[in-house]
Amino acid sequence: MAMISSKVGRRALFHSQRNVGGFSFPVRLSSKRLFRTIIISLAFIALFPPIFFHFRLRRFHQIQLRKCGWLNNPPLVCAHGGDSTKAFPNTMDAYEFALRSQVDCIEIDVSRSLDGVLFALHDRDLQRISGNNTSKVGYLIETQIKELGIDYQSALKSDAGIVPTVEDALKLISGSVRQVILDAKVGPPSYEKGLAKDILSVVERTQCKNCLVWAKSDSLARDVIKQASDVMVGYIVMIDPSTGFRTNLLRMKGADVVGVYHPLIDEKLVRILHGRNKKVYAWTVDDVNSMQKMLFERVDAVVTSNPTLLQRRMQDIRTECLEEGFSFSQ
Repeated sequence: MAMISSKVGRRALFHSQRNVGGFSFPVRLSSKRLFRTIIISLAFIALFPPIFFHFRLRRFHQIQLRKCGWLNNPPLVCAHGGDSTKAFPNTMDAYEFALRSQVDCIEIDVSRSLDGVLFALHDRDLQRISGNNTSKVGYLIETQIKELGIDYQSALKSDAGIVPTVEDALKLISGSVRQVILDAKVGPPSYEKGLAKDILSVVERTQCKNCLVWAKSDSLARDVIKQASDVMVGYIVMIDPSTGFRTNLLRMKGADVVGVYHPLIDEKLVRILHGRNKKVYAWTVDDVNSMQKMLFERVDAVVTSNPTLLQRRMQDIRTECLEEGFSFSQ
C-alpha cells in the first residue's frame, strides 16, 4: 500500500508540475527545450542572411548573364540589302552605307532574270521601281530591268545605281565583311531549274570565300549542298503560310546555318539548334525590343534593315554591363 501510495504521489506531483505555469512539460524538460530552441534560433539567425544573400547574388548573376552573356560571343550584325534606312535596298549606295557602319555581314537578295542574269533585287523592289505591283524579275530580261532602274534613278534625280548585278555587289562587299548572305529567290518561270549552278558560278568568279547561300526552297538549298561542299548553306524556318504552323526545325543535313523568323526564336530553339552544331540567324529584326531579345537569346547573327540602330543598342547594353561589373567569359 505504501508503494502504491508513493507512485500515486509521484504521478500527482508529475501532473502538478506539468500544469505549473501552464507548461505542458515539467520545468526541467521545458528548460532543455527552451535552451534547444534558443540555440536553433541563433543558428537560424546566423545562417539565414548568408543563405538569403547567396541566392540573391546567384539570381543577380543569372539575370546579368542573360543580359550580358552575348558579349563573350557577339552576333554578326547583318545588313539586310545594305543599310536600307539610308538608301534604296540592294543598291550600291545601300551597301556603301552599311560598309561605312562597319557591319559584319550583308545580305543580298538574289533574283534571276528571264535571260539568266542574277540581280541583287527582290520582286517587291522591282514593283516599287516599275510602279507595277505584279512585276516579277523572272519575266524580264537584263536590259528591261536596267532600263527600269535608270528611269527610277532619273525620277529620284540620283546618280546611284539602282539595280546592280549580284556579281557587281559581291565585288564591292565580299572583301570588306565577315560574311555575305545570298538570299536566293525562287520564282517563275524557271523556279529552281539551274539556279544553284548559276549562283555557284558567280560565287566562284568573284572568289567569295565568305558567302552563305540560303533560300526558302529546300530543294534549291539541297542542290547547292550537292554541287559545292565548300560553300556554306542555310535553310529557312518560318510560319508556313499554307498551314499556319512553324516549318520543321531540323530537316537538312549538310546545312550549317538556320535562318529563323525572329518571333519564333526562344531559348529552347537556340539550344536545340546549337546542340546540332547549327548556327541561328534571326531575320528580319528592325525594332529595338526584338533586337534586344535576340541578343539575350544568344543568336549567332541578326539580320536587320537598320544596322545602325542594332549597333547602337549593342553598345548601350555593353556599357551598362561593364558598369554593372560584368566580367567576360564568366
